Amino acid sequence: MAGHSKFKNIMHRKGRADAARSKLFSKLSREITVAAKHGLPDPAMNPRLRLAVQNAKAESMSKDVIERAIKKASGGDAETYEEIRYEGFGPGGVGVIVEVLTDNRNRAASNVRSIFGKNGGNLGETGAVSFMFDRVGQIVYPAAAGSEDAIMEAAIEAGADDVESDEETHTVYTAFEQLNEVAQALEGSLGEAKSTSIVWRPKSRTPIEGDAAGTLMKLIDALDDDDDVQNVYSNEDISAEELEKLAS
Repeated sequence: MAGHSKFKNIMHRKGRADAARSKLFSKLSREITVAAKHGLPDPAMNPRLRLAVQNAKAESMSKDVIERAIKKASGGDAETYEEIRYEGFGPGGVGVIVEVLTDNRNRAASNVRSIFGKNGGNLGETGAVSFMFDRVGQIVYPAAAGSEDAIMEAAIEAGADDVESDEETHTVYTAFEQLNEVAQALEGSLGEAKSTSIVWRPKSRTPIEGDAAGTLMKLIDALDDDDDVQNVYSNEDISAEELEKLAS
């Protein structure tokens, strides 16, 4: 899901592709169901549902699976999911935000706390970390969508605030209140985005290397593997050389 740093992409390329995809589909389906339950079941009339469906389609989720997730929201046996945010610190003082959708608050809290404790981190109070992040809209395009200059020009024209580009993606940031407006403008000039979401973006980053960086990777991976966890955000700064070491 959205918010992961570059080393997460390296980890996914190392294997477990099928399992990771199955878990991703589960999280996307859960977000669709919750969005439909909290608003109208029509994406055209429900902005949160529209974003969830767009992101599911970007990951090649079939129309039938998407429709089942929407219909599940109105079913009598549909689970009641609670949205919870946990904040804590990983190795080296890296700030970590964990967003959860769960039908069992006690289980989620216990699992998240245990994962932090087993991987060199500690869970903090609400607000302990989030002040180090901005809540913003994020629109991601593949690198093939255009050159850095072309994406930057389109983003400025659409009213976005910033663009970050690397070898794989162009990431456009905007005020979260303007996300739908900017996303629609970009779609008109660049086509459909890979993902559109509201995320926690670090205001600054914490340098980390060596064993601490490796342990942080394990922490974020373990959190991401938990069934209740939807998104994980962190503010680490790991050099390219260190990333290569971790990937080897």
